[in-house]
Amino acid sequence: MTTTEATLFEAFLNQHDSDAWTDTVNRLIPKIHLVDKNATKIWFTFFPLDLAKALQSAENPAELIRKLQLKGNFYLKDQIDSSHIFLYGHRFWPEVKSAIVEQALSNKAPASLELATQISDIASIVAKKLSVDISLVIGITSVAFMTLQQVGITAFKMSPGKVLIDAKVAKKSPETILENRAKDNSQGLIMQFLRTIDKVWTVTFNENDPQCTFKLIDGQDIAMAGASDKRDYKARDPRCVEGPVPVECRSAACGTCWVGVLGGAEKLVPVSSREKKRIREFGYIHTDETHPVIRLACVSSSSGALSIVVPPWNGVFGRHLRKLKEAEKDSQREPSY
Repeated sequence: MTTTEATLFEAFLNQHDSDAWTDTVNRLIPKIHLVDKNATKIWFTFFPLDLAKALQSAENPAELIRKLQLKGNFYLKDQIDSSHIFLYGHRFWPEVKSAIVEQALSNKAPASLELATQISDIASIVAKKLSVDISLVIGITSVAFMTLQQVGITAFKMSPGKVLIDAKVAKKSPETILENRAKDNSQGLIMQFLRTIDKVWTVTFNENDPQCTFKLIDGQDIAMAGASDKRDYKARDPRCVEGPVPVECRSAACGTCWVGVLGGAEKLVPVSSREKKRIREFGYIHTDETHPVIRLACVSSSSGALSIVVPPWNGVFGRHLRKLKEAEKDSQREPSY
């Protein structure tokens, strides 16, 4: 197929800004299986379209990266196949990717010009092919559409498109995963008698690896609990100084320790006004929920077991985004002569 044909599909995607995507994801969330509802929300928070556009349009990307204090791997183009391994739908990535490439390179006109409908249509095709419920495919399909919009058809098509989790893990049912997320540690008979001893919970930070856990004392914050894990995480991620969760402060000041909460959000203390304000300043999430899926680990204490995801990057993007939107509004207000 020709580049022009591919560009037509990309042009359709590029008509959708972050607000349009927020509306689309909100429309799709009720159709997504419970196992991937939070995961899908988290992925779209981890890889915001506005950040990708800012980096693509910057005259001096290195200077913008410095200004936004970006650390880690914030380019989706470098993790096309791996960014979504925490979604159950990652198991269906090869088929989803193939179906979208076929659509992007075809001469077929979409049945609908609504993004949510197109995503649902592709998900339906893949679900029928794999004989799985469509609710398990919609989340990963929406992720694939956004990935294509951010990286372009050439990079999207050239990625290997492989499932990057162990075959045994991939065989787990969504029900099993949900049961594991809801389960709290048994405290044992001794702990039941010795009530003065604090309860201890398990925090899972990679559901695809049984070794990726650490212990959290009841009422302890996630970052402090993670610091007790003395394994060498810095070799894997230079941001990790103590434990698997990157931390630079202990007061919600730096935003380094933001995490996504797959399971157990209700076991965390309600988000404080300070944490809510800081999360918005960093540009991670804008919500009035008391127990959102994005939290700052250094001020989020728990009273139960958790399943979290550590994002591949951190920075301060919220202020920059607000300035861009304010400048855009000002330019629209300017009188024409």
